[in-house]
Amino acid sequence: MIGKSVPRVDAYDKITGRAKFTDDLILNKCLVAKVYHARIGNGIVKSIDTSEAEALDGVVKVVTFQDVPNHCYPTPGHPWSVEPAHQDVADRNILTGRIRYYGDDIAAVVAEDEVIASRALKLIKVEYEEYPVEIHPRKSMYGSPHPIHLDKKDNVLARSNYLIGNVEKGLAEADTVVKRSYKTPIVQHCHIENPISYAYMEKGRIVVVTSTQIPHIVRRVIGQALGIPWGKIRVIKPYIGGGFGNKQDVLYEPLNAFLTTQVGGRIVKLDVSREETFCNTRTRHSIEYDLTAGVDKEGRLVAKDMTAYSNQGAYASHGHAIAANGLTAWRLQYACPNIRGEAYTIYTNTPVAGAMRAYGIPQAAFAIECFMEDIAAEIHMDPLEFRKKNLIQGYYEDAYLKPIAANTNGIFECLKKGAEYIGWEEKRKKYARQEGYVRRGVGMSLFSYKTGVWPISLEIAGARMSLNQDGSIQLQIGATEIGQGADTVFSQMAAETLHMDVEDVHIQSFQDTDVTPFDTGAYASRQSFVTGTAVRQCAELLYRKILDYARTLLTNESRELSLDHGYIYAGEDPVISLEEVAMESYYSLTNSSAITAEVSTQVKKNTIATGCCFAEIEVDMKLGKIRVLDIVNVHDSGKLLNPQLAEMQVHGGMSMGMGYGLSEQLLLDEKTGRPLNGTLLDYKLMTTMDTPDLKAEFVEMDDPMGPYGNKALGEPPAIPGAPAIRNAVLHATGVAFYENPLTPQRLIEGFQNAGLI
Repeated sequence: MIGKSVPRVDAYDKITGRAKFTDDLILNKCLVAKVYHARIGNGIVKSIDTSEAEALDGVVKVVTFQDVPNHCYPTPGHPWSVEPAHQDVADRNILTGRIRYYGDDIAAVVAEDEVIASRALKLIKVEYEEYPVEIHPRKSMYGSPHPIHLDKKDNVLARSNYLIGNVEKGLAEADTVVKRSYKTPIVQHCHIENPISYAYMEKGRIVVVTSTQIPHIVRRVIGQALGIPWGKIRVIKPYIGGGFGNKQDVLYEPLNAFLTTQVGGRIVKLDVSREETFCNTRTRHSIEYDLTAGVDKEGRLVAKDMTAYSNQGAYASHGHAIAANGLTAWRLQYACPNIRGEAYTIYTNTPVAGAMRAYGIPQAAFAIECFMEDIAAEIHMDPLEFRKKNLIQGYYEDAYLKPIAANTNGIFECLKKGAEYIGWEEKRKKYARQEGYVRRGVGMSLFSYKTGVWPISLEIAGARMSLNQDGSIQLQIGATEIGQGADTVFSQMAAETLHMDVEDVHIQSFQDTDVTPFDTGAYASRQSFVTGTAVRQCAELLYRKILDYARTLLTNESRELSLDHGYIYAGEDPVISLEEVAMESYYSLTNSSAITAEVSTQVKKNTIATGCCFAEIEVDMKLGKIRVLDIVNVHDSGKLLNPQLAEMQVHGGMSMGMGYGLSEQLLLDEKTGRPLNGTLLDYKLMTTMDTPDLKAEFVEMDDPMGPYGNKALGEPPAIPGAPAIRNAVLHATGVAFYENPLTPQRLIEGFQNAGLI
């Protein structure tokens, strides 16, 4: 079954509308909660009056920051550990009177319906003491009389650095030294389904049904936020309408859990609007980079230096992990004897930044790959040849984190495929000296990406299987299907190991922390690698148990037994059907024992996926308009588990990468920090009219670390598109841009400064 494009196991239900998402499960007669958000960007609440809201007919309860448990808690969907060094920053309260960004959560209303709840919000009266707002990290890190968090006087959440070799000596000996600065924007995930949950109480326990990537982590964080035993919380995750990392954070589930306790355990629905999703959930970090590199006369890197400034926003969320992940990318893939990296993550009065697809690498890759292009231009070398000259061939490992390694490395094969598809040599010459206002160019970029989070964080996954009476298999996992096709791939894995058809594997798509095996969730491109390991181990255990039981029924059979597509074989002969074995195991008067297997495994391995993007664009300099004519991603993601699903993953990531490069940016008011374009009307996503045909290619190399030769694919497709497009604009016009997205305003200004228009 592995390597086949079997149909998605959830396709029919999703297409016909039978699939149940959180909102489909909420009872009509439930209470509705709405959150009161701050109208300033920095300050404190001097007074709050909720009396008029409480007096409104249909309002059941109003709570403020003065009513919630006084527990600071962390929100990121990171694996927690009993070791304090592996615990996230706990800087959040369910509601707050210390306003840290425009839209911070001050109070909540619970009412009989949405209209009444909305009216009640307007009746709440708040008086503020305002402080100056700072939305830029480099300014914020100089501190202020009112630090955003009292324990961080300089507003620096964290910093990290490393040094390999002697960078100063390397730069001094280099034939050419290049310095550049780059900046990436704040963007939003824009998943179809907004964050939504409903909560109620049952037998003295809190039950939360929520659209989340991390149900087991949500359970833990609710317990920490409310200060109650974790066993008193149950979290259920139905089908989810996208997450992209936004739902790899615990958003409003703790508030909703608290609210149900305040209304006698009645069902409370907390549905977040699209505008709230933009401002009050999580965003991708804006990161600024200062890069320096030296090359010798042959064009080889001899030293390189990076300093990064990451805009964290008002609360820690995933915090420094994103900027630190980018620092790791700086020392991978390109060979260089002298490397320095330093990163700062800085609190500002902006919406909170958290996890988003590829976890800091789109930001780092934009800076690194634009920088490599600019170095090549500085020394008059073809940018593809410059990269080939400096890339590491074959096996390599992280200098600091040895378990992270490229156990297979297909980057050169990827580059060959991408260059051939786009017609690199021909078009680099064809578009070299153009005139006129409409020009064409080709550009490229590449990336590397880890598979999972070990050894930085814990990797644990579980799987449970049972043999049904008809010979089919029931599969339960704690890992989450969030639209990427995980349930299909896990079903293929089980079928592969048990030698049966996918149709005979029935996977439970809902996760329920009361019953599903423990797993930290969907993030870090880990599930097919980490949870896949648990699925394989569980299937192998079940396989052995089935044969062991079959042996008790075949007492006169001495040949070796095997299982293949519904039959137990002795040698090469089918001797009993799997259904007969299953029926005996359930209903034998003398030998009944339901055949089940369960595995919980800690995975202590990692591997690096690589790939590249090649793009051909046309730019109208007077209009400031880029049209992507052709674009291809080529991925080395090990063995493809399901080629069609893999191609779909790449197409989705390519669209996200193009939006990151061309149009997406959450704009904020400089004085207040208020989002200026926090709607789908004003925030410019890619549409079908903006998107060319997308091409996905693969280099399949069986990776020894993967349970089925596989490695990361979920996040990498979003990484290389933006720098490839930027580099194509440089080829077309000779103008280098150092900040994305390449909006019409930014393009026109750049072309005017260059004297081209």
